[in-house]
Amino acid sequence: MFATFKKIALGALIAASLMQGAAQAAPAAAAPQAPEFTGIENWLNSEPLTMESLRGKVVLVDFWTYTCINCIRTLPYVTSWYQKYKDQGLVVVGVHTPEFPFERSTPNVEKALQRFGITYPVAQDNRYATWSAYRNQYWPAAYLIDKQGKVVYSHFGEGRYKETEAQIQRLLAQPG
Repeated sequence: MFATFKKIALGALIAASLMQGAAQAAPAAAAPQAPEFTGIENWLNSEPLTMESLRGKVVLVDFWTYTCINCIRTLPYVTSWYQKYKDQGLVVVGVHTPEFPFERSTPNVEKALQRFGITYPVAQDNRYATWSAYRNQYWPAAYLIDKQGKVVYSHFGEGRYKETEAQIQRLLAQPG
């Protein structure tokens, strides 16, 4: 009975740390291959992208939705990283996964892109297919994929901007 309690308590601690914006980095050898973009209804600011076509680049996959205040607060950092590092090999892909039915509207998402100054590729994941492929549970959620296509870092929620940028810099400095 005590062992069951310990498992429940440990699970609660892990969930609480994720909800508080925990970040985790995985060693490249143990890192899982990044899931493919799947079930995307529309690509905005880009032709359709695939993980295979992005091999050799560092990719930041950012799950967000345009009415989520926590997502809105992260956007200045994400757009700044895109501007700062895109010429060094960083590709940012926003995966817009709606929380509410009206967020499924492509014109609404396009207006949000203009309002927030988002020029990087955005995949409209209205059916949660890519969200599910990543086993994601949070808005916002950031996943960094290395040049070999492996998920090597993730962060959920706001914060840890310096740590995330340091991971971007570290990955960009690695040989392809």
